[in-house]
Amino acid sequence: MDEGAQLTQGEAGTGYEVFHTDCPARDVVDHVTSKWGVWVLIALRSNDLRFYELRDSIRGISEKMLAQTLRALVEDGLVWREVEPTTPPQVTYGLTEFGQHLGEPVTELFDRITERLSRSSA
Repeated sequence: MDEGAQLTQGEAGTGYEVFHTDCPARDVVDHVTSKWGVWVLIALRSNDLRFYELRDSIRGISEKMLAQTLRALVEDGLVWREVEPTTPPQVTYGLTEFGQHLGEPVTELFDRITERLSRSSA
């Protein structure tokens, strides 16, 4: 394979070339590790939440950034979205199986950091 060429998922055992700019896996990694993507995964780790509950639980995020982050995570298959046909519509978000799987190491990292900070401030 030529240097810098993107690998395709179908190639036996090679996976994706995440350092190539056109790699679809790179987009998922970028969304998960974005400033707000991490917080959405952590916020949804134990409960499904409505849009405004998410906004209120993630301090500092604007509605626009939350909507963009959720849209990307839904498209990546990490978060599911359910709209209840009410007026106004009530939208609930939760982690898919894939989102739970990817959220585990993110949550573990968060837990380790907060544990370490707790010990150092005691």
